[in-house]
Amino acid sequence: MNNDDEIMTISEVANYLKISEVTTYKFVKEGKIPGFKIGRHWRVKKEDLTEFIEKQKRGERL
Repeated sequence: MNNDDEIMTISEVANYLKISEVTTYKFVKEGKIPGFKIGRHWRVKKEDLTEFIEKQKRGERL
């Protein structure tokens, strides 16, 4: 499995972005950060998170 295929939890995404879990959950739930649910738990592909970061760097709106 290559690093971009990694699946991250809300907690891992929050730690990676240095923001709160509440904010991370809100962004994922609103679709600002692409995510998907497994049961009741949200997950984010690292590849999608990297794309989100690149969009932010280019100044694209959430």
